[in-house]
Amino acid sequence: MSVATPSATPRIITRSEHNVSRAHISPNALRVLYRLRDGGFQAFLVGGCVRDLLLGMEPKDFDVATDALPEQIKRLFRNCRLIGRRFRLAHVFFGREIIEVATFRAASAPSPGEEPVPDVDSEDGEAVELEESERELEAYEPVREARTPFESDSSERAVDETGRILRDNVYGTIDADVWRRDFTCNSLYYNIADFSIWDYVNGAQDVAARTLRMIGDPETRFREDPVRMLRAARFEAKLGFSIEPNTAAPIGELRESLAGVPQARLFDETLKLFLGGHGASSFRVLRARGLLASILPTVDAYLASHPGSTVEKLLLQGLENTDARVRADKPVTPTFLFALLLYGPIAGIIEGTPPEHWHELATILDACDQAVREAQARISIPKRFSLGVREMFALQPRLEHPRGRRALRSLEHPRFRAAYDLLLLRAQLGLASQETADWWTRLQEVSPEQRGEMADARAGDGSRGPGSAGGSGAPRPRSGRRRRRRSGPRST
Repeated sequence: MSVATPSATPRIITRSEHNVSRAHISPNALRVLYRLRDGGFQAFLVGGCVRDLLLGMEPKDFDVATDALPEQIKRLFRNCRLIGRRFRLAHVFFGREIIEVATFRAASAPSPGEEPVPDVDSEDGEAVELEESERELEAYEPVREARTPFESDSSERAVDETGRILRDNVYGTIDADVWRRDFTCNSLYYNIADFSIWDYVNGAQDVAARTLRMIGDPETRFREDPVRMLRAARFEAKLGFSIEPNTAAPIGELRESLAGVPQARLFDETLKLFLGGHGASSFRVLRARGLLASILPTVDAYLASHPGSTVEKLLLQGLENTDARVRADKPVTPTFLFALLLYGPIAGIIEGTPPEHWHELATILDACDQAVREAQARISIPKRFSLGVREMFALQPRLEHPRGRRALRSLEHPRFRAAYDLLLLRAQLGLASQETADWWTRLQEVSPEQRGEMADARAGDGSRGPGSAGGSGAPRPRSGRRRRRRSGPRST
């Protein structure tokens, strides 16, 4: 079957026929399920968590679907908060864990996201929450919709003329709710009443075959919510699923419709793609599917014009390093991610200026600002991250050419660690001095007294370090001119 159409009644997969165990389900999710059941309501785990449990993976979050209305859910849970205009949801809080509870819907609606935005840290160690709950989901709702919305039979549902759903709060039964799901593998319902799995679309079969198949007509569903194309790419990268040919077919034609998605939502999807532990795979899938050009056109354009460049290798190595940090449960930050993604565009802007200005700090910072502005045409990058990118690049000259004890001040800079990591990555690719990078590594390992001695020795031998921030291709100053400190990204 190339197009999945939900059946009128589900296939009931009994507990003895599947491997999902309550031992692998979040205790807080079980509390929500049991309280809904005890309150006289249906309660199901649904979506990516059921898929991951079937695959033997540990889910990152647990979503619940129920026939209880949002107001009824709120009455059951004192730690509950109702959010959203585009679709009404209940978030039940257990410390940092949020169990998302959605009421069955009667019509298709964009999925609010089967997985959370990764928790990330700022460079000063302060946790930065980027959960959709913090934005109330209202950030995704256009304040001024350029296109005229068309109301359906219910005023609770509205779409624009392209088919993109703007609002959907029409409640219904589980039999209709399956249409709200995007792919068959995300449309499995785990019933807490008897621990069975309800399958309307042969989703269990597709999970076993590692196939990603759209429910309904793929073109219509992608038009309803273009972000589904990014979700398809993410599942292909994360799970190693193959996108079923009919599901993949409309992506090439419809990928530019991502330009109409609110920028804040694309920012969150970018974090899910690149900071979820599968960033390098996501990058490769996005390029292969032509989707990188739809969300980061300047990045795609630079890579297309510099195939196989050192900058591309740096980006991939940086993403692989980030994936390793996620797997090791270490903090990651969007600041470093966007420094990697925008490295090429920044280099391209610098190389568009006269060569004698390439290594000046003002040129580098102006290039950072321009690259961020161009990226923000599609993705909303919060200022705390865009300023972080700027500061990371501003620190590169100071790290490449440490001067006596003044260099020790860099250790106290709030962006030092991210800038140091970028220096290490550049040195690994031959874009900066490995000797200087090793010096900074050693400096952080020794005592304060030894740091002073190292700084004095560095000043005494006049070491400047042979490295640069670029790859090659930028001409060196002629011998008759005053040499400037080399810094900033170069392209190849």
